[in-house]
Amino acid sequence: MSYHSIVMVKQVPDTANISGQVMKPDGTVNRSKLPTVFNPEDKVALELALQLRDRYGGTVRVLTMGPAKASDLLRDCLYMGADEAVLVSDRKFAGADTLATSYVLAETLGKLAPYDVIFAGRQAIDGDTAQVGPQTAEKLRLPQITYAEEILSAQDRTITVKRKIDNGFEVLEGRLPLLITVVKDAATPRPFRAKRVMAYKNARTLMELEKMADANSLLYVDQLKDDYVSKGLFIPTLTADDLDIDTARCGLGGSPTKVHRIESVVLGGSTHETIPATKDGMYGLIDKLMDDHIFG
Repeated sequence: MSYHSIVMVKQVPDTANISGQVMKPDGTVNRSKLPTVFNPEDKVALELALQLRDRYGGTVRVLTMGPAKASDLLRDCLYMGADEAVLVSDRKFAGADTLATSYVLAETLGKLAPYDVIFAGRQAIDGDTAQVGPQTAEKLRLPQITYAEEILSAQDRTITVKRKIDNGFEVLEGRLPLLITVVKDAATPRPFRAKRVMAYKNARTLMELEKMADANSLLYVDQLKDDYVSKGLFIPTLTADDLDIDTARCGLGGSPTKVHRIESVVLGGSTHETIPATKDGMYGLIDKLMDDHIFG
């Protein structure tokens, strides 16, 4: 039996560079001020979905909710091996907390059914809540297995998963369809395939095709879309109108979570020690670091 998976992925700000200067007054991140990366655990979730397909057959689709530039993330997924990609993008979704985000994702997944398994990273590094996956499963009324480390087997309509817990693991069986969230140590994501990079580097969303048409009066959006669809290079984009959802439950207005205050915390030591720039000084520093178990 083959299995058809959907992987929820996210393009996130590089939180290694985050500071108070990139926060908006409403407590949301000004994402234009930071470089973006593939959320690490989502990338591992994609790898597990690809492994499931490689082992049993089927398809892997990826889904992301974000601004137009999130198409870069979707192309990365295609380079890794995903069969299809879908972008969910609308200004009405901006500023969403986990509740509003999971609502939009659940409604989108309803449009993309049928599927056997939904994969997602355990959490995103820009929020660290680990709520979106479980909330999406609840809205879809699906069983869920969180903190997955390994897909042990799949047979008919049942999947067996090794799940990480404190000081150990447990093995669970779940009936399909179900949602699985994945921890970062579950697998090492495969590198991009050169042939797939060449095949999908020109994949474009409708918004990107519109920009191309705006820049060249000889190009027409409808013709461009038909051409890209025929070549398998069109990335569908779903908006609030396409999903026919309650916009009052979306974006900042539909998000009950409010940020009270943003603080930039700098950690510093209360004392310091000057190390002389001599051989004895360096050896002394190494000995001290080894005594403190920082080295060795």
